[in-house]
Amino acid sequence: MQWLNYHHLFYFRMIAAEGGIARAAEKLHLGQSTLSAQLKQLEEIVGKPLFERRNRKLVLTEAGKAAFDYANEIFRLGDEMLEVLKDRTPENQTHLQIGALDSVPKGVLLSIVMEAYKIAPCAVSILEGKGDELFRELRAHRIDLIVSNYPAQLMEEAKVHSKSVGKLPVSVYGAEKFKGLKRSFPQSLDGKPFVFPTIHSRLRHDLNHFFKLNNIKTESIAETQDTSLQKLLAEHGIGLAPFSEVRNFKEENLVRLGRLDGVFEEVWLISAQRKLENPIAAKLMNTFSLQ
Repeated sequence: MQWLNYHHLFYFRMIAAEGGIARAAEKLHLGQSTLSAQLKQLEEIVGKPLFERRNRKLVLTEAGKAAFDYANEIFRLGDEMLEVLKDRTPENQTHLQIGALDSVPKGVLLSIVMEAYKIAPCAVSILEGKGDELFRELRAHRIDLIVSNYPAQLMEEAKVHSKSVGKLPVSVYGAEKFKGLKRSFPQSLDGKPFVFPTIHSRLRHDLNHFFKLNNIKTESIAETQDTSLQKLLAEHGIGLAPFSEVRNFKEENLVRLGRLDGVFEEVWLISAQRKLENPIAAKLMNTFSLQ
């Protein structure tokens, strides 16, 4: 019985990725003859040619395409194994790595972190960013969960699971000078300046729909996906700001003017399939709720 040599597989994968032996040899700082010999040995093991030469170029055969897919998966699993097995603190605590969109309310992240600490001793890292950046990190298993205000299916992501963990009512907040707007709310918002989430967010579309239905015209004086910046601008009286109402979290320096009936912000937890699950991430996916 012949055993698969992972050096052979690594060299084959590099040749396929680089499109030829010469470029792969240059990148690996190896001689072309050495690399050719390694490829020949792998082809002898599998019993089939993995490349064919066309117009002076190496092209994967059908067997080569299958081998390349397997090689990518094998090395991906190897990277995942290293990430998971080394992902422990010196005290043997689990390291939970969370990715969060900038637009996710900070109170939601607080609730998730507090729940993680209840599940088991752990160290938590939080990476905030844009959706495409976070999904790259999730696929590479450098983060365990994404906290989002839209499900993964909207981004056509494969091999991920999305779970809605709550629909939060939305209220309008403002600095002290706006407290008189509590009277005749929400019609009192007509003509007032707002610090809105950007047009890319689902919440912004829901807000626009609400104001249109109620014949309320607002002035968009600033837009941001960062809820911390949105809150800071509102505290300085730049404009009013809509925020979702999160348990155990209050806008201490802002006045709550009123709730927008029928407007909600939905929160999702998103995880990727992996052979070795982070136990705390798995538990959060199964049991966490904002309700």
